[in-house]
Parts: sequence; structure tokens; C-alpha cells
Amino acid sequence: MSLFFREKSKLGIDIGTSSIKVVQLKKEEEKQGHKLETFGVVNVANSFGRTDNFNAIEDTAEIVKALLKKSSVTAKDAVVSLPSGIVFVTMIEMPKLSEKELKKAIEFEARRYVPLPLEEVTMSWSVLETGSDGDQQKILLTAVPTNVIENYMKMLKAVNVKPEALEIEALALIRSLVGDRKENVIIVDIGGRNTSLNLVESGFLRVSRNLLVGGETITASIAQGLKVSDARAEQFKRDLGLTRELVQQIPQAMKPPLDRIKNETTQLLKIFESSGRTIAEIIFTGNGSKIPGLLKYFIEIGPKVSLGDPLKFINFSDSAKTAVEKNSLSLSVALGLAMRE
Repeated sequence: MSLFFREKSKLGIDIGTSSIKVVQLKKEEEKQGHKLETFGVVNVANSFGRTDNFNAIEDTAEIVKALLKKSSVTAKDAVVSLPSGIVFVTMIEMPKLSEKELKKAIEFEARRYVPLPLEEVTMSWSVLETGSDGDQQKILLTAVPTNVIENYMKMLKAVNVKPEALEIEALALIRSLVGDRKENVIIVDIGGRNTSLNLVESGFLRVSRNLLVGGETITASIAQGLKVSDARAEQFKRDLGLTRELVQQIPQAMKPPLDRIKNETTQLLKIFESSGRTIAEIIFTGNGSKIPGLLKYFIEIGPKVSLGDPLKFINFSDSAKTAVEKNSLSLSVALGLAMRE
């Protein structure tokens, strides 16, 4: 959907397993926010990033190119998401060292955490904070299979987009949903085939977990439990969800995949709170979070539960309000990418 354009805009491209989203933003210094200039969403069964198959790269490039054209995107500088399912993220503590010594120490330490040979991954890290005694520092370590990076670069070259950065989805979600907030929160991003649990402490990512369960898993569970088609099950999920007023069997069919998300979230919460810290809120986002009754189902976990609002830092025209709000939960990552400084 095209709105209007200004110079020096930035593009956010979120390539998910079931859809691709693009957002173009312009930073507005005078309003301390960002102006939404255009966005686009296309549903697609996508395995890009997980394969070296040239056709997959070429096909994805064609889809992205068509989406950029349809959305009337003008920006060339882009921040692109890396899929949470194939990115390894962890936080480690290291002694305070010189930059050269730290690089060697992290590479040595990474062998304990990264489940792939270091020769096959591209690593990056950032120092989050230094301990009160000044001797220890917390470092966010990210490792991505090098072939994934290469696939992305080939695809972006094919669509004539300049990659300003490749970024993990969790950091984009923090930017669009948390901002400068210093309370501790958990962001639950329910996508098509995966769900990511992201523990954010004082604005910094502490833990990111990926679950092989998502909106499509929930739909399949309904279809199997009620013996209906996937299309019918998808309609039940979106229209009735976890409400019990009409068809009791639907909530029961949805419970197995949702309980996995609930149990993993509860475990993450308990581990964090065992150290005396607290979680102020659990924020749900992603297209899979649109299920009626979802928040009520998770409220027993303890903290406040809410649907994320990625539009709170975004300005847009009244004429675009309906379309933007309808797609807001799906655009959380893409918006956060385009907001990157």
C-alpha cells in the first residue's frame, strides 16, 4: 500500500517462513518518531535462507522485487531480518579486556556455545554493559551460518537493494515494541511456523529461544482434531479462537501447540525470577497472536499480558489507518528494522 514519500527513507525487509513484509519509514526529527511512507505484505511458502538451492534464492528475489514494486518502494538502503530459527544468540560474561584480547577470548569461548564449527558461521558481538565492579562485561553473541549470509547478499543484489545491515528479529522487536522502556519484558512472537521467546532486561536482549510451533501448527491441530480442511480450521482459529461460547472442541484442539508456547514461556519466566528479578509484562506479537481469547489463555502465567503495539512510535495518515492497524502485528519486525539508526 503506497502512502507518500520523502528523501533519505529506510527500508525494512522481513522474510518469514510464511510471508514477506516490507516497510519504508522516514525519521522525523521534529516529532521524535518515524513516518510510515509505504508497506507491503505477501503470503508465501518460503524456505529461503535454509538452502543453497539457486532456484530458492532466485524465486525469493522475484517475490521481493514484485512486492517492492507493488508497494511503490523508493528507498534503496535496507535493514533485513535474519530468521530466528537459524540464528544462534546467547549472552556471555567475559572479563574486561582490550578489543584485540576480547576478540580472541570470544572466539575461544564461542566454541562452547555455538552448535556449528566456527569455520561455518559468521559471528558478531556487542558489549551490553559492564558490571558494577568494572571487571566483568556482558556480551551478546550472535552466530549465523555463513551460507545464509551469502544467500541473503545474492538475493538483495538481485533486487537492487543496498543492505545496510542484517539483523536478528529480536532486536527489531525490541525497537518497535519496547523502545526506551527499562522494565523487564518477554516478547512472544508467534509466526507462521515458528515462535520466538525473547527476554528483554532493561531494554537489552538477554535470551532468545526459537520453538518449532506457530500459527500453521495451531491450524493443523484444529484440522486434525475436528477432522476438517486446513482452510476451515484456519477460519475457526481466526473467527472463534479460544472462545468457548460456540464450539467447545476448537479450544481443546488448539491446546497442544499453545501449551508448548505457554510452558516454555513459564519456564523462561521462572528461571529469570529465581534470581530475584521480575518480569513486568509478556508482550505478544506476530500474525499468530491474533487468535481471539489468546491473552486470557496466557494470563495465568502471572505478569500482565498484552498485544504489542508496533505503531506507537510510528506516524501515518488517517487514510492509511485501517490498513496499517489490520497488519500491525505482522509488521512488528519490519517496522523495527526500518527504525534502526
